[in-house]
Amino acid sequence: MTAKTVRAKRIPLIAGNWKMNFDHLEATYYVQKLVWLLRDARFDYSQCEIALMPPFTSLRSVQVLVEADKLKIHYGAQAVSVTTQGAFTGDVSADMIAHLGCSYVIVGHSERRKYHPEDDANIVDQVRAVLAAGMQPILCVGESFEERRQGIELDFAVGQVRDVTRDLSATEAAKLIVAYEPVWAIGTGMVATPDTAQQAAKAIRGDIAAMFGDDVSQTVRILYGGSVSSKNALDLIEEPDVDGFLIGGASLDPDEMARIARITLKTVRGR
Repeated sequence: MTAKTVRAKRIPLIAGNWKMNFDHLEATYYVQKLVWLLRDARFDYSQCEIALMPPFTSLRSVQVLVEADKLKIHYGAQAVSVTTQGAFTGDVSADMIAHLGCSYVIVGHSERRKYHPEDDANIVDQVRAVLAAGMQPILCVGESFEERRQGIELDFAVGQVRDVTRDLSATEAAKLIVAYEPVWAIGTGMVATPDTAQQAAKAIRGDIAAMFGDDVSQTVRILYGGSVSSKNALDLIEEPDVDGFLIGGASLDPDEMARIARITLKTVRGR
């Protein structure tokens, strides 16, 4: 089986991380507009997956809309607790998220690592909790400007993935989605070059292969995140180990989100 054939089996994922934006009414309007834009473009969800990560307060509204209108988009949460229930004020468990029909949960985003803060041991427990609840974790990794200045960016990103995967079985690792998001590119307007994104994705995939074999490594989808827009999406998605995007600021505009999705789908069809 050729590398091209193997890659074709990894359906690209375009995931929008809304962060702390949109109340439940705004979320409903957004989803309706995005779906309309994609429907107008005759978007094929079987060749390119769309997922949205609203705030917790909007998840139920998104669920009702998706289920009532039988929409083909997926959705998930931006964070999760490592506990299942109890006296943990403000926490939300994986089971609670799963019961809202979520498919994904973002784990280890740089903003969570910085502001809350979440350490490696906590992130491993989050990944396990998400998997146990039947969802897929989107594990965020990436270097700061300092690590990049020192020339250790690849070792740093790969090490962050390994800190999680070394505690997983091959079956669990195959369900992981990795989002390479260089911290210096998040919300700054700076973006990694396609070659930089490819080098990181290739290194991460290679490390997973070394631990679990080619079958697992070729199953795992690796996304790029960090100032993604319709202006740079084409060059990035053409790289062989980049399987989609985790989009921040640009995902707040349904028109821009739809443009990125269409660009990705067109690229997939052209392979």
